[in-house]
Amino acid sequence: MASCQSIWGKIMMNRNRRGLDIGLLLLTSALSTFSVAQAQDDKKKDEGTPTIEKKVKDLTATEGLFDFYTDPKTGDVFMEISEDQLDQEFIAFSYTENGVLEAGHFKGAYRDQRVMSVNRHYGKLEFVEQSTAYYFDETNAISKAADANISPSIVAAADIIAITEGTDDATDRFLISANGLFLNEKLHKVSPTAGPFSGPFSFSVGGLSSEKTKFADIRAYPENVDVIVDYVFDNGSPTNYGSDAVTDARSVTVKMQHSFLAMPDEGFTPRLDDYRIGYFLDQVTDLTSADPAPYRDLIHRWRLEKKDPDAALSDPVKPITYWIENTTPVEYRDTIRDAVLTWNQAFEKAGFTNAIEVKVQPDDADWDAGDIRYNVLRWTSSPQPPFGGYGPSFTNPRTGEILGADIMLEYVFITNRMTYADVFDTAMIPASSDELEALPQDDHLCSVTHDLQVGNLFAQATAEAMGASDEEMEELVRQGLYYLLLHEVGHTLGLNHNMKASILYGPKEVHDKTLTQGVPVGSVMDYPAVNVAPVGMTQGDYYMLRPGPYDDWAIEFGYRPDLDDEARAALLAKSSERGYAFGNDADDMRAPGRGIDPRVMINDMSSDPVAYGIDRIKLANTIIDGLLDKYGDEDSWQKLVRGYLVASGQQATMAQIMSRQIGGIYVERIAPGQTDAAPFTPVPAETQKDAMKALGTYVFSPNAFAVSEELAARLQNQRRGFGFGGGTEDPKLHGRVLNIQMGVIDHLLNPRVLQRMTDSAVYGGDYSASEMLLDLNTVIYGADLGGEPNTFRRGLQTAYLERLIYSVDSPVYDPVARAAILGAIEDLRHRLAGIDFHLSAEARAHRKQLKRMLKWLDA
Repeated sequence: MASCQSIWGKIMMNRNRRGLDIGLLLLTSALSTFSVAQAQDDKKKDEGTPTIEKKVKDLTATEGLFDFYTDPKTGDVFMEISEDQLDQEFIAFSYTENGVLEAGHFKGAYRDQRVMSVNRHYGKLEFVEQSTAYYFDETNAISKAADANISPSIVAAADIIAITEGTDDATDRFLISANGLFLNEKLHKVSPTAGPFSGPFSFSVGGLSSEKTKFADIRAYPENVDVIVDYVFDNGSPTNYGSDAVTDARSVTVKMQHSFLAMPDEGFTPRLDDYRIGYFLDQVTDLTSADPAPYRDLIHRWRLEKKDPDAALSDPVKPITYWIENTTPVEYRDTIRDAVLTWNQAFEKAGFTNAIEVKVQPDDADWDAGDIRYNVLRWTSSPQPPFGGYGPSFTNPRTGEILGADIMLEYVFITNRMTYADVFDTAMIPASSDELEALPQDDHLCSVTHDLQVGNLFAQATAEAMGASDEEMEELVRQGLYYLLLHEVGHTLGLNHNMKASILYGPKEVHDKTLTQGVPVGSVMDYPAVNVAPVGMTQGDYYMLRPGPYDDWAIEFGYRPDLDDEARAALLAKSSERGYAFGNDADDMRAPGRGIDPRVMINDMSSDPVAYGIDRIKLANTIIDGLLDKYGDEDSWQKLVRGYLVASGQQATMAQIMSRQIGGIYVERIAPGQTDAAPFTPVPAETQKDAMKALGTYVFSPNAFAVSEELAARLQNQRRGFGFGGGTEDPKLHGRVLNIQMGVIDHLLNPRVLQRMTDSAVYGGDYSASEMLLDLNTVIYGADLGGEPNTFRRGLQTAYLERLIYSVDSPVYDPVARAAILGAIEDLRHRLAGIDFHLSAEARAHRKQLKRMLKWLDA
């Protein structure tokens, strides 16, 4: 029986196998038939698709990296891509050729750069942005999964509308509509993104108009192509009409250039970043490294190669060439050329002679500044200049190689036109840390000229007050322009800011020309104060006139060809030496609660900013006292107003700088074992107390910002039509002074500062938050407890107590800080408990108001 069952089982198994084989054969045959049919359908479809030659027969061709064809009747544009360009990486770059600030654009603004490829998916071509943020070592097996959980972005897709099949000598070519690729926001978001502070009455460009948006120009070359588009936005019912620069808020045009570049030839060696030197960089994380900081960040630098690799000094094979645009005022061209060429001194440290050359664009040149093949120093005079200088560059994100750069210069820098602070309720106090962090970030945006122009105006006012000659005034302008060019060219060489470089010399040494020799600051990449000498002291260098020691060091690090590991380590070990201090925008303390090292600050000067600040405030007081004598007989009061705004703005700036010593931590960019020092050292208590004493005398004292009655009565802005718009034009001096004072208190009472004072006690800090607030009570109230507080002091004392009461129970403060604030409040309660019958009625009412506020707290 068992034997019969076994035989039967074998028979059935064979039948099943034969059935399975037949099924597989039928399935294979069906799939083959389907594939053939599909191929035939695709062929018929391709045969039904017109050839490119037929499609573009009557169109205007622009040949280059990608060929474009323009319909002369309709303006429609088509783009041709060959098969050998598919799946190949190229660089996409966008920038603003023209726009208005209200729309989030200004002339020459670099927008973005990306690595992209074009892929074919059946009847479409896809434009795909590739990730450049990660590195995989090809020798590591995990690199086989390099695309895991990293998603490319398909930013646009276009239908193939014509095909030309290749021959033995050519590849297939595909034609797509460029309208659907460029006349929208697929490649780049042109319209501004609403910010966190936007409201219903904020300026809005409206929606993109498909009828008005159009191609402005197409320039194609063998290695790149530029597509310029006029993006027109319509807003039928604007609630905010913007500035006069917006001709009509119902229609706003932004001219954008989109550039595609072939991936540069191989042969460029990337150079890895180090935190001790400040280069712009492309951030890359090594996902095959076990290092706790697996960074392979690539610094931005030009491809610079020696003609003679064996020579200590050699000209480059191809120098970095800048063109002075023919829009540049003729009288400044020599100064601009000389300033740019001064950078050659730094490149000699890296082994190059004549690394940089400067040429002037001919008036009959057949190219314009938008051509990315040329690095252009461009000049404009805008109604609302967003900067005085701006030096961006764009790179190959795969290597960090700089491929092009422009420098934008605004004519406002050398004029006397005020660009801000021309109303009295503005105290030139920077935005809060939270507001700054909420703004769009662009590493290349540079406001150095904004600060330089105000400093320049103060220097001019000082020079005029001291009876400077016309030649001396011209020298001041020349030095300012020289420094501006040095700074902005530095950006285009790859360097970011160095806000710590101003500590090179002491507050007296910095005015000695024989010592500084054109280098009063360690780096041209700083935002230092314009170095105006105090009364009675010989004027030194106003500005940097050549790259400083830090700049020489940084250029050697970035451009020295033979920088092997040993030479690199030896070079970086200099970071702790004098002249090589570095701290960039991420570290500076320009806003309350931002940064921790008071030496990394903008608009400061010298290794003792408190002493320097006192000298500057005294000088500002002298200028203010002499304004009427200097400008009292002008045709209008505008010079008088400008002089007061600029001088009092310097007082505000120095107050901010001095306050940063309090709660500060010195930070050293050093590697383990480089020195015996630690990265963090609290500012000595004596230095912090000196800063508090200076604030008490020059910021919080009863007469800190006193002006004469005669001057105050004449501070009238120039009238212009209905410019006041129903507002009031009287000089609001109390509001201005209180803004300056509360700007300092914003720092001293910032939660981060108070917590830092507590945290730093663990590693050497010996000035507590509680002690600091008691000292602050003394400088704000102490001088008036036995006498009459003036109206400025009354406003300060009330606002300060309001801030304490508001803060004492705020959850943003740590428990130790809240206790310190409560202690300060109780100290004031004790100070105000005295008898006040001897005071005037106004002073008694003020004292009663303060006591009432304390009772509200108890309730």
